[in-house]
Amino acid sequence: MDRRTFLGALASAFLAAPLAAAAQPAGKVWRVGSLSTGVSTGSNIRPLLSEGLQALGYVEGSFILELRYAEGRVDRLPALAVELVQLNVDVIVAWGGEPLAAVRQAASRIPIVMVARGDPVAIGLVASLAKPGGNITGMTIGGPELAGKRLELLREALPGLSRVAVLRDPTSEPAILQETESAARALNLRTLVFTVRAPADFDGVFQAAVRQRAEAVLVNETSMLTGNQVKLAELAARSRLPAVGVFSSSAQAGFLMSYGQRYPN
Repeated sequence: MDRRTFLGALASAFLAAPLAAAAQPAGKVWRVGSLSTGVSTGSNIRPLLSEGLQALGYVEGSFILELRYAEGRVDRLPALAVELVQLNVDVIVAWGGEPLAAVRQAASRIPIVMVARGDPVAIGLVASLAKPGGNITGMTIGGPELAGKRLELLREALPGLSRVAVLRDPTSEPAILQETESAARALNLRTLVFTVRAPADFDGVFQAAVRQRAEAVLVNETSMLTGNQVKLAELAARSRLPAVGVFSSSAQAGFLMSYGQRYPN
């Protein structure tokens, strides 16, 4: 992640007209909300936000972090977003497309900083990257173009590779799957695409991948998949399928490798 860009987005939210520091009472304590699909255990969101706020001049004690994690369950996001709004936070950081959608629905006036994966314009979350519109600012990381690179690296690690299971979240950008399949054709690989709508699908998908003689698995992660990396790593190991993911946390969870930007978990 580009730390400077993130800090700029956070600063923009704090300096928005309704929240200008000069207009606030002396000694105001800022409440910073955060919504993620990930799990709280081992998360690095708290130190990242703390460091970022201090770099912007907010000292310890001048802000409170209200962190909410869906623990891998996308269905929990709307209620958690409402909870943050009811706490009257001054700004909400949304980590990923699904949290952003939940926060945008719940908070019409609170500034939102998005840290989105992929293209938030393509999935209708913002009007444009230059002018997101409404109460949203922030940044986007990653994109379809990296999907093919992950297949290349997997092929380098496994020279005899011919069949790859691809886990697809139907909420992800269509361009990600298109790029993956295009890269697979160029590498003379066959892709076996499995749609995963919820964690309850994981066991069945891996069983089907083994039956169809997959030799590895590619996880082009969305918030739902990222929030369940440990479970996916366990299933990949049990199925003897080397796995490649997007973020460093994927490799830390037990994937064979990952390739992508640094991203808070």
